[in-house]
Amino acid sequence: MYTNVRLNFLLIVSLVLLFAACGVDGTSTVINEDSKNISADQTKFIKIDDATSFLPSWSKENVLVFNVVGEPDELHPTNGIIVYRGEIMGYTQVYLIGTDYQTLTLRPIAVKSMPTISENGKEYTYEVRNDIKFDDGSTLSVEDIIYTFKANKCPLTNNPSAKSYLENLVDIVVDKNNPNVFTIIMKEKYVRNISFLTDYPIMQRTFFDPKNVLSKYTFAQLSDKNFKADEHKDLSDWANEFNSAKYSRDPKFTVGAGAYRMEKWEPGQSITLVRKENHWTKGTDKMYYTSYPDKIIFKLNKDPNSLMLEFKAQTLDASTSLSNKSLLELQADTNFNANYNSRFTDTYNYGYIAMNMKPDGIKHKKLFVDKKVRRAMALLAPLDDMNRINNKGKNKRITGPVSFLKPEYNTDLKLIPFDIEAAKKMLDEAGWKDTDGDNIRDKMIDGEKVKMEFMLGYFTTSVEWKDIAKMVSEQMYKAGVVAILNPLDPSVMVEQASNHNFDMIIASWAGNVFPEDYTQLWHTSAWTSKGSNFTGFGNAETDALIDSIKYTLDPAKSIPMLKRFQAIVYDEQPYIFMFAGLRRNIIHKRFGNQEMYFERPGVWLSNLRLLSNEGTSMKVSANPN
Repeated sequence: MYTNVRLNFLLIVSLVLLFAACGVDGTSTVINEDSKNISADQTKFIKIDDATSFLPSWSKENVLVFNVVGEPDELHPTNGIIVYRGEIMGYTQVYLIGTDYQTLTLRPIAVKSMPTISENGKEYTYEVRNDIKFDDGSTLSVEDIIYTFKANKCPLTNNPSAKSYLENLVDIVVDKNNPNVFTIIMKEKYVRNISFLTDYPIMQRTFFDPKNVLSKYTFAQLSDKNFKADEHKDLSDWANEFNSAKYSRDPKFTVGAGAYRMEKWEPGQSITLVRKENHWTKGTDKMYYTSYPDKIIFKLNKDPNSLMLEFKAQTLDASTSLSNKSLLELQADTNFNANYNSRFTDTYNYGYIAMNMKPDGIKHKKLFVDKKVRRAMALLAPLDDMNRINNKGKNKRITGPVSFLKPEYNTDLKLIPFDIEAAKKMLDEAGWKDTDGDNIRDKMIDGEKVKMEFMLGYFTTSVEWKDIAKMVSEQMYKAGVVAILNPLDPSVMVEQASNHNFDMIIASWAGNVFPEDYTQLWHTSAWTSKGSNFTGFGNAETDALIDSIKYTLDPAKSIPMLKRFQAIVYDEQPYIFMFAGLRRNIIHKRFGNQEMYFERPGVWLSNLRLLSNEGTSMKVSANPN
């Protein structure tokens, strides 16, 4: 179930920058005229009453078309990190544990209940359900669970961004008296010893490993850094097959135990999911197991003008990705409001501008190795103007990598102002001056005259990314800094950033309500492993803090460490932190069961029920008002 606690494989977003607002008490609030009366006990989600009239212009086709502004890199069960991968797999796959979006707590899915935990806090015992079926009719079993985590652990599996979250997993042991009971043994007490399970869909062993190769290898072997997996032919053969592209895009091989299957993927256009007939969830009315739409189409459209026309023409049923400007304009349209419910909701996401702190010095020059230079770049980012112009002032600026919705957010850190003169002074102090009168700063580095000129990468998924990049570039030029705009497809940016093949990039991370492990984003090991520490941030102190935080379950002890960590990040300035995320939720009123969540994915599509299928009790109206 899509609620991935580790930033969704630390999903580098192909989101539009999702900016937010927050109540003064830290609770989630709604900033929309239609939502002012939401009571305090409803702030974790918004429930909207079903329409009482079905307008003649509303389609009765039970197909839900959901707008996305980017595509997943792949739909492989272990590989891939783009955010839309997780959203789609939430409907095609089954996980051991998921998130209850209404309560913002964890809930069991493929297991009967939450685990029994040993006294030492390292052993978690579950019992698998016996009613979950794969497409061939076989029952999901403990064997599939063990295979899933061995496949993710295997050094030859192409999932580097996921591996750090499994380092604490030691073994999975089956109960001798009950084959449906198993214990997950962890190395240490860890803030994610349960919630990490929300990231890994359970795979059918007989489908993905018909020769049962992984059963020959233990978790201890797969965890051993000295284990030479590539020297074992059977394991190499399995990995070559398992990593192949067919498991990423071919509908015959992108399989799972979820209620929907991928029917087709038209690159650059759409991904269509179709409801499975006679699925094991059939007949249930429990929210997370319903599958009301016959089809769910994830339709790619990132052009704001085209999107406005589509909503006015009612060819889209839902979205969480419109810009603030677009949604505000639509909300001023009487016809739009007659056809759609829409709200702004807080999220745990944030936008950032990352700088390469450890460039190779050849292809990418040593521009940002000095923290004074990085702070100067922050002083040159016109964030308040961005908020006013691009986001109509709705967004809340942030100072670091922890959501302001969480109690560990460091409120002592002050927002960095836009100040060109202060930036110029810092650049001067760092030795970057215009020595040749071309209005571009330069400096002698390793015997070479290097200009303060670089590529500024940004996503092609929406015009907002380009607007932000352009505003940053224009202001930097006033200080003798040349940022060349470099639009990139999200998958290309991910690859380049992971390989440290960049100067500066604009992107964002998707977060969630649960305690975070900062290893993958901020630990130095995640730079050397080509994980998601793109910038090269970190030292012995920050590594020690990260390692301590993730194993400290007592908030009274972990929060001071988290605040210290944020202070160091603030001082080192690897990112220019921009805004917290704001989700723009839109759902067509022809669907009932509407709820909007502060947690990802914001809307649970499979629970939206076409109202025209509810019988004749509903009033059919000719009056759109």
